[in-house]
Amino acid sequence: MARPLRVLIDGTPLLGQRTGIGRYTAALAEELASMHDIDMRAVAFTLRGWRALRTVLPHDVVARGLPVSARLLRQFWLRMPFPPVELLAGPTDVMHATNFILPPTLRAGGVTTIHDLAFLDAPGDLPPSDRRLPELVQQSANRADVICTPTRAVAEVVMERLAVPESKIVVTPLGVDPAWFAARSPSPALRTRLGLPSEYLLFVGAGGPRKGLGTLLAAHAVRASLPPLVLAGPHVASSDGRVMRTGYLNDVDLRSVVAGAAALVLPSRDEGFGLPVLEALACNVPVVCTDVAALREVAGGYAVHVPVDDVEALATAMVDAVEAPPTPADQMARRTHASEFTWRKTAEKTVAAYRRAAGQ
Repeated sequence: MARPLRVLIDGTPLLGQRTGIGRYTAALAEELASMHDIDMRAVAFTLRGWRALRTVLPHDVVARGLPVSARLLRQFWLRMPFPPVELLAGPTDVMHATNFILPPTLRAGGVTTIHDLAFLDAPGDLPPSDRRLPELVQQSANRADVICTPTRAVAEVVMERLAVPESKIVVTPLGVDPAWFAARSPSPALRTRLGLPSEYLLFVGAGGPRKGLGTLLAAHAVRASLPPLVLAGPHVASSDGRVMRTGYLNDVDLRSVVAGAAALVLPSRDEGFGLPVLEALACNVPVVCTDVAALREVAGGYAVHVPVDDVEALATAMVDAVEAPPTPADQMARRTHASEFTWRKTAEKTVAAYRRAAGQ
């Protein structure tokens, strides 16, 4: 019997408040840990909090925390293929960079996930610690045996912007946790704790120019008839007239807040996948989002798309979503579409990428 394939994943996104990449890494780790032919371990490239990695991994998964500054490691890796990841975390067959940056290896195959390349067009939006991210991602793309992207739309951009051959890319769509299909509107206790109105529109995600929050706030302001707008994500919790911010929500509370929304609105200028779209569809919530390639691909015709930065079109679409609730047939079609995206499928496609990388 062949031994399991040894896979080392970058578990750094699991630490702290989880963004979309953290949720992707967590779900992938859970699925890989359940596969008998995969021997998965995780490593965290961070000076602070690395000891917490073992507490956020599936049971029995080995964690290697490195008390090394990620910034220092990146400076080394930009100059030379040293130190290789095996020197830091032990032998492995495959190294999977879940968050763009692939370390050098001695013998292991290299897989990197490139979630999007929006930062190439807006490098000024990057924090000072990530100023050299474009160089690091180009280097990782060159170094990788296989590149995973969440959508075909991102694959096309990677091929064009990073000069990567199509043969090197595997599309690994994200999944929807089954709990979303059973999500219910917020309980009275949760509504009170968060200060939620009885009816509301919802945005889920971090701020920043790429997410189009300015357009959303402007569109919401020009239609006084719209319900209040709730912004859920790593913002400071606050309330300002008809706009409120919940702050970061755990997974259980987030599912309830999404399930109780009149509509989910995602006005992004660019997206790599747009997981909130699928999660909203899974719990029968209408979706209004921008007409960008990845969101068209993921929504599959079950969302209303508006042009990027078009305040009037977004305002009109939000009014229509609130005033024209979906029929039961529409709801069933949405949920059926969302159910096609599972984390098990994500993991299976990713393991296929691992085997290709290990073979090379």
